[in-house]
Amino acid sequence: MAEYTLEVNAGSMMHAGTFDNLYVTLIGTERESERTHLTTFGLDDKTGKVGTYSVSTLFSLGCLLLLKLERDPFHESPEKDWFCSKIVVRMPDEDEILFPCHTWLSRGESVLLRGGRATKAFEDVHPQLVDQRRKELVKQKLMFKWEKYVEGMPYILNINDPAAVPAEIRFSFSKASQFKYIKEKTLAELKLKGLRDSTEHWKSFEAMKGVSWFKKSLFSEYVSKHWKDDDFFGYQFLNGVNPSVIQRCSKLPANFSITEEMVKPFLANGSSLTAEMEIVEGLSTRVNVPKAVALIAALCLLYLTPEKTLLPIAIQLGQHPSEENQIFLPSDLESDWLLAKIFVRNADAVYSEMISHFLRTHQLGEVFTIATLRNLPMIHPLHKLLIPHHRDTLHANIIARANLFGSGRIFETFSITSEGQIEILRRGFSQTTYASLCPHENIAARGLESIPNFHYRDDALRLWDIINSFVTAIVAYYYPSDSEVSADSELQEWVNEIFYYGFLGKVDSGIPSSFHTVEELIKFVTMVIFTSSCQHAAMHRGQFDFLGWTPNGPLLLSQAPPTTKGQSSMETILATLPNKSAAGLSMSTLWLLSAEYEDFVPLGTYPEQHFDEPAVLQMIKDFQAELSSLSVAITKRNSELELPYVYMNPKEIENSVSL
Repeated sequence: MAEYTLEVNAGSMMHAGTFDNLYVTLIGTERESERTHLTTFGLDDKTGKVGTYSVSTLFSLGCLLLLKLERDPFHESPEKDWFCSKIVVRMPDEDEILFPCHTWLSRGESVLLRGGRATKAFEDVHPQLVDQRRKELVKQKLMFKWEKYVEGMPYILNINDPAAVPAEIRFSFSKASQFKYIKEKTLAELKLKGLRDSTEHWKSFEAMKGVSWFKKSLFSEYVSKHWKDDDFFGYQFLNGVNPSVIQRCSKLPANFSITEEMVKPFLANGSSLTAEMEIVEGLSTRVNVPKAVALIAALCLLYLTPEKTLLPIAIQLGQHPSEENQIFLPSDLESDWLLAKIFVRNADAVYSEMISHFLRTHQLGEVFTIATLRNLPMIHPLHKLLIPHHRDTLHANIIARANLFGSGRIFETFSITSEGQIEILRRGFSQTTYASLCPHENIAARGLESIPNFHYRDDALRLWDIINSFVTAIVAYYYPSDSEVSADSELQEWVNEIFYYGFLGKVDSGIPSSFHTVEELIKFVTMVIFTSSCQHAAMHRGQFDFLGWTPNGPLLLSQAPPTTKGQSSMETILATLPNKSAAGLSMSTLWLLSAEYEDFVPLGTYPEQHFDEPAVLQMIKDFQAELSSLSVAITKRNSELELPYVYMNPKEIENSVSL
């Protein structure tokens, strides 16, 4: 007799248990076991339950290849789906084999699991393993299909209804419940405050603070006090919600009609615009979408003072200089200068939400996720490495497209039209390159290597290096030579789909369509993980902190930009800012999106076990230790700052684009 001991792990999330009958069949190189019934006692609806069972055979099965897990199609039980996390099989010789599952099973469904070391397609020689691998990918490609979103944009998943999201990619029960609760609470509070349908404009800035009780924090309080300050205005281009646009300016744009005389009073004594050009930063939102209330493509010149403070010294509210498109200066009427800064903040906020955040983290994260699910089977080493960084991404994007973006959706209500959204996304996508997604190259291209107090840059570069070191160790373990990279057909199809469906086959994007070397693979995988975790955190976590106070980051303005000076007042500014309904809806939406949910998974944390090789498990521990050290260093730095930069602290970064 040969006895195999099975440890069956239900998921740790709510409603993962089952009272159904389960059956298992072990498949070896020599023979199969009988279909064995597993009692579900111990696998009830309490989370994290583990059941231990035995499967006996007259003779050894040989090398264990596969495990078939079935759920009884006829047994009546209250729950619809059951989640199996993993099954560990103890062999007759006491060796243990991990069979990762991480799958929801409906009544009557079955799953065929692979166990043991991660393998590439060309390493499988047994016919049953080859067949299982092929069938898994066929099933995945039928379930997850590419769909054209709009012309000139990355493809998306072919599921548009949040209610139709399959169990494999949907939010956990606790997250879905929390999301629904926060949404209903914010809408109820808007109604209670009389802000749901109010078209009135605010009478004062003090009255606006009555809305910001949605969420109180160090940051939101600080922003509401300092949003008018020039130094805080400059600070936000480095460490705010959108540190991705500012760039060094060694030559002024031809359409920015600034003269020496205009800005000389704001430069250091004895200096000139020409002399200071080497340390001046330039910002252009590069978006200009016609609509009832135009989104202005502002030009803003900032100056790095000898005290290392970044200050705005000139603003042009439009791309085309004219008598009606004047240059606004800090010496202008206070309300004129503040109004000009508000138009810049409006353009930057929209650019941040639409391009830096949604396009370059959410939509690209979706591309990476679909390609992984379609082309890399669960036993593939890169599936095991990447799948934690794809968690909840597809469901989050389906919800976003169904509720936030597009005709009649929420974003159109308090920001720009659906046509404007698409045009901005197209333009942003046309400027998205491989280099722009890699922080070392991105920072260098923008000339920001040495500007002081750029905490986003400092943290991003260190995070990239730590992730790159981790990926290097993992990839080198499974791909000891360039020839193994070239020979991996699944890997080549993975990057090929990203190139064609994610970047529309554009060679000038710099995105590869194939891999030839280990080095190429390491860089690309590092970019995927960094984009899906760190870069998303930088764009996502501070949304409410910086944009929740509406005057600091209005997503909609109600008046055209000023064409003359000396005619504005604080009443003009209040009339220009969003009305009560738009401001309230904007604030509540930002609160909903930037909330931290109960099933938050920090970067480098892998609650679902995919790898079983001791060497790889040690690499994960080393990765976590590096992240922990960086977290300590960032916490120490932040303790000395007036306004801490927390968004790139590893313990604040989620593993994936999860909302």
